[in-house]
Amino acid sequence: MRRLVAATIMSLTTLAMLAPVALAHDGGQGLYGETTDKVTTDAGFALIIFFPLFILISSIIQSKLDKRKTARKAAQKSDTPHGGW
Repeated sequence: MRRLVAATIMSLTTLAMLAPVALAHDGGQGLYGETTDKVTTDAGFALIIFFPLFILISSIIQSKLDKRKTARKAAQKSDTPHGGW
């Protein structure tokens, strides 16, 4: 148990020490390049557009699937005989 605790602490310390090195690529710039006000605003607008569209498309898909399920249940119910031997 002591070895596990020691190994965990050592691993976390090593990762914490290496994190700044990994994040300091190209003078702090990300993959996209320099982050300006226009880039930030465009990313915000993209999020504003993405989430309502995602919700709309997901709702449409779910509605279609619910209609198929209801139709399948109605067809299955009409196929079974009512009463009798």
